[in-house]
Parts: sequence; C-alpha cells; structure tokens
Amino acid sequence: MIRKTVASVTDALAGVKDGMTFMLGGFGLCGIPENAISELVKMGVKDITCISNNAGVDDFGLGLLLQKHQIKKMVSSYVGENDEFERQMLSGELEVELTPQGTLAEKCRAAQAGFPAFFTPAGYGTEVAEGKEVREFNGKMYILEEAFKADFAFVKAWKGDAAGNLIFKGTARNFNPCMCGAAKITVAEVEELVPEGELDPNQIHVPGIFVQRIFQGKDYEKRIEQRTVRQK
Repeated sequence: MIRKTVASVTDALAGVKDGMTFMLGGFGLCGIPENAISELVKMGVKDITCISNNAGVDDFGLGLLLQKHQIKKMVSSYVGENDEFERQMLSGELEVELTPQGTLAEKCRAAQAGFPAFFTPAGYGTEVAEGKEVREFNGKMYILEEAFKADFAFVKAWKGDAAGNLIFKGTARNFNPCMCGAAKITVAEVEELVPEGELDPNQIHVPGIFVQRIFQGKDYEKRIEQRTVRQK
C-alpha cells in the first residue's frame, strides 16, 4: 500500500513556485481548501493562475490571494460576491478568462481522463468561441475546448485515508472530484484522516490513484456567503 500522507500543509505544498497554475476546488466558500489557500498566502507566491469556479468573497478564500495581488489570472465561471475580483478585472489589473460553468467542469474532467480537448455547444456564437475551432455535428455547431493544464490541484474532502481515497459531504463535493488527478500533483486536505482500509469502499467518491498528497486540515471556518433564514 502506497501511503500518501504528509505531516503538514507546508509539506503538502512543497514545490509550489511563482508563476504556476493551480486548480482549487469549491463553489464560492463551500468546500474550498482553506488550509492550502492560507498557506499560499503565507508563502507569498505571486504571478499565479487560479482555476476555480469563482473567487469567493473579499476577505476569505481566494479573496485573500486577490487582496495581496498574488493572482495574475483567474479562470472562472463568474465573478461571484467578490468586489475586489470585480474591481481588479474592470481596472485591467487582473486577467480573467470567464468560462461557462459546465465547460469549466468538463475541462477539468478532460484533464483528469487524459483527453487533450473536446467539443461542446456551450458558448457557440458568443465571445467564448472567439479564436476556437468550430465544427458541425448532426446539424449542430460545436466549439473545441482544450483541457486544463495545471501544476497543482488543491481539493478539500470530508474524510480520507492514508492511501488518498476521498469521501465528500453534501454540496461541498462540487468541483473537487473532477479536479482530482487533473493536475501534475493533487493535494487533498481532509477534516478526518483515517488509516487505509477504514473507509467503506462503496462510499468512496475519489480513489487514491488520483491523489498524490493528503493531510488532515484544521481550524475550518466553513463560512457561508449569504446566510438566509426565515423570520420567526
């Protein structure tokens, strides 16, 4: 059995350098790799490209990296609730590649499966299709999208074992599974880390073959972007 565990987030991010491309799981603030993001802020890496559905909020998640101008380019499906993201994009300080949400997920899955590209109808006839190959299949137009190329994928799971097998919880699963194995190195942080063999094989969402490093995270805030409750 190959053990993937590392002692800390610092060890998990060994090899991270300026100018790299990172995938980061999560949807807004749900299921984001909080420990990995905090470590990236602490390391001060700069000129990085981040592939993530959006950039969270101003003072948490990827917003912390934006605050310090560590991100050169964001590849996302929307701006979200992050005012600083919007400001940097509109001022030209930040390069932004807006990608249809399903296409973003599929570009991750293509990289995970080893496919260099795929055809999709999403974005045909819009700015998304500019400069891309267009082909017709069965009377419908499709554009060619290339798979992502990333140096690291940082994901967050609920439970994991020493072999890298992962279980996600609820909607915190989101983009995390399709980013596993979609980069040169996948780093998984988990709330609970157990010895190999303790997870029910039928409950595992991502097998350890897609994970290179795993560690137990700590101090998760699990913030909610907009808490809405009904009146009493």
